[in-house]
Amino acid sequence: QVQLVESGGGLVQAGGSLRLSCAASGTIFRLNTMAWYRQAPGNQRELVASISSSGSTNYAGSSKDRFTISRDNAKNTMYLQMNSLKPEDTAVYYCNANILTINWVIRDYWGQGTQVTVSS
Repeated sequence: QVQLVESGGGLVQAGGSLRLSCAASGTIFRLNTMAWYRQAPGNQRELVASISSSGSTNYAGSSKDRFTISRDNAKNTMYLQMNSLKPEDTAVYYCNANILTINWVIRDYWGQGTQVTVSS
């Protein structure tokens, strides 16, 4: 069994900051690319940023220059530092990870999501 658990969401005023965390646990042999997605009401889930196992990063246009993705491989944990938050950043943020398990199964896993609400 593999679990991804997000934390760090909440309510913040526009211009504020939040730091999301995603901790992976369970029958993990190798944690490959990890990513943050978000989904606002009525919208499709969209990529926010991704990070490879070696630390290469990729950002969606809306999050460039304001968000920073990082990971601690020793802790199997990924982070998303979000600065200068805007009301349009309001969404449920999901952690995604491509994982090779000890049973030699490789697939994507999702966390349960954490709500981020930015008030104007």
